[in-house]
Amino acid sequence: MQSSLKFGTSGLRGLADELDGAPAYRYVRAFIEVMRARGCFDHTDKVFIGRDLRGSSAGIRALSAAAIEDAGYVAVDCGTLPTPALTHYASMQGAPAVMVTGSHIPDDRNGLKFFRPDGEIDKADEAAISFAYAELSSDLPIRRSGMGQTDVSAIERYRARYLDFLGGKTLRGLTVGIYQHSSVARDILVEVLQELGAEVLPLGRSDRFIPVDTEALRDEDVELLRQWAVENKLDAIVSTDGDADRPLIADEKGRFIRGDLVGAITADWLKADCIVTPVTANSALETCGRFEKVVRTKVGSPFVIAGMEDARVAGAARVVGFEANGGVLLGSSVQRDGNTLAPLATRDAFLPVLACLDSIGAQAKPLSYIASQFGFRAAKSDRLMQVAPEASAAFLTQLQDRNSGIAVAFSSLGDCSHSDATDGVKIFITSGEVVHYRASGNAPELRCYVEAHDDDRAAELLSRGLAFALENVR
Repeated sequence: MQSSLKFGTSGLRGLADELDGAPAYRYVRAFIEVMRARGCFDHTDKVFIGRDLRGSSAGIRALSAAAIEDAGYVAVDCGTLPTPALTHYASMQGAPAVMVTGSHIPDDRNGLKFFRPDGEIDKADEAAISFAYAELSSDLPIRRSGMGQTDVSAIERYRARYLDFLGGKTLRGLTVGIYQHSSVARDILVEVLQELGAEVLPLGRSDRFIPVDTEALRDEDVELLRQWAVENKLDAIVSTDGDADRPLIADEKGRFIRGDLVGAITADWLKADCIVTPVTANSALETCGRFEKVVRTKVGSPFVIAGMEDARVAGAARVVGFEANGGVLLGSSVQRDGNTLAPLATRDAFLPVLACLDSIGAQAKPLSYIASQFGFRAAKSDRLMQVAPEASAAFLTQLQDRNSGIAVAFSSLGDCSHSDATDGVKIFITSGEVVHYRASGNAPELRCYVEAHDDDRAAELLSRGLAFALENVR
């Protein structure tokens, strides 16, 4: 049987019951071998481990610790914490890290995110890990009971990162709802916002794992945000996905703010001179007049990180990267009111949450008004679930061929002026609208993104775009 485990846009993902066992152990051993070859243990013998709150994560963490110990190194357990908190702390120690998380995908799936001492692994590292994994003997003995050392400092250092940067009661006067669900950041988010002076209302805490996807919110999440905004006088509602590297932010009316707009607000708040973002982000980024340079990439934080490095080499002083899911990566040190925020080359939910909330107070305007000033076109996204990768690939290949039956049939949605195959197929319609299809890197899904002149038309275009895809992928 073909394994579901594979590297996607951020880390290794697959079915939890396939990962929980020899595959998890062997992938971590392979990661250690690659880090050893890269010289990452020249100054440390430690590897830091964290996990999210899904049911299978504790067992996979124990396997990961055993693999690290059996490779001759010290496994340091940082507990349940946000992915960016783990990465921040490990980088301070000059050590690699492993995060056990499936992020936003359903509870029957899980994954491993691997980090070098300087941040996320890149595509070359992924290929090397896959090769090292294949080279390991399938008979390699495994242990499931790695213990490791315990270190709870990571979460405290992450908290200090933002409290020291913002300083004081900068959020005084704001009332903020926090959708806690099963986010690993649900408690620290409350604590940090309270420390910064906000009045906080915890909402929707759950004992079961909830797959909150900030690129495709469930209908029940949309309704919850609206209800909470109606019932409470809130300035905003904030949350994260499962491992807190993607934010969920809604305005004072409970309306979800798309991640690329959240990223733009954050980059503007940081006074970025260059932003790096995937092709899925809104086309208004080039026309809003806020940024000197906009660099487009494929979807996935490794591509954004590579783009940020290229921008720094080219001379950009303040580089901010973000994805359409809202995860923000800070590529340069930033000074604000005499305080310095160090770079963090992994997606982070806290930075955009704090940027949006601080902007409300600084501008004395509601978040809906602040968001409207960027001139973003109405945009929506959703996905078809349980679409085999092979079916998605065939659909996308035919869509690129102007002479194929699928491409000709697409004219029912609008006349194509040109297309972009940077990642999937992004079709620009002569009316100025956009329909973009791409296969998910994390699950058997085909995603659809649209841009239109207003919400009603975007909703119609998305519905028709999904229906068109459904007719042609199965």
